[in-house]
Amino acid sequence: MTSPAPASHAEWIDSRRAAVTAPQGALSLVLTHWSPAGAPPVEEAVARESHPADALFTRLQRADIDSGETQEGYRIWRQDSPAQQAFEEIEYYDHDPSWIVEGRFELVDEERVVPFEHIKDDGASRALPVSGDLVFEHEGIEYRFSAFDTVYGGTAKLQLVFGDRTNGVESYGAGRFLFLDHPATAGLEAGDSIPITIDFNRATVPPCGFSNQMNCPLPPLQNRLPFPLRAGEKRVRYAEGFSL
Repeated sequence: MTSPAPASHAEWIDSRRAAVTAPQGALSLVLTHWSPAGAPPVEEAVARESHPADALFTRLQRADIDSGETQEGYRIWRQDSPAQQAFEEIEYYDHDPSWIVEGRFELVDEERVVPFEHIKDDGASRALPVSGDLVFEHEGIEYRFSAFDTVYGGTAKLQLVFGDRTNGVESYGAGRFLFLDHPATAGLEAGDSIPITIDFNRATVPPCGFSNQMNCPLPPLQNRLPFPLRAGEKRVRYAEGFSL
């Protein structure tokens, strides 16, 4: 008999729906535009042409994948987006306490970066900072994941991009994300480790499952599990006939 999910998990599910449907949630993103490397940013008035007055406009930057020069970009967010109109729900696996795993975060050289292929980069990769490995056991076998350092919701996080045997069959085809609070590592050195709880019930569909204007990192080989991990979000359900 499946044990009931804790109230905190139900609250998290509600918060996820609120986040993806928000004015600046992934479902609202209708356009991501990048100028050529070194080119000036597009003027906001030009970017807003053909969009309603209540559309949101945001700017962003990245390093050009070839030259390393700064690329200026912008995004347009609209709550009347086709994805918003067609969105029905995020499908979930039942909460499974066996997928709340006690593992460790093992520090590596603070300068280490790991190449992550991104869904819109035609097979090229972007090097992301990975300050440590997430290590855990499943059925007596140790697994070691690269989780890169990021900021999410204004807080330092570890972002795990992983794949498993449910991808493309039961869950989102390109893999899933998991965000963990970045552990306090002050005073630790490369090779040291600190305990960390990994709750795979909080695994999420990446933003590219909600908008084709997102450029999501894909799981590197070391982050692909050889078994199905049935926990967390499965995929996004849209109205019949809709596709991104």
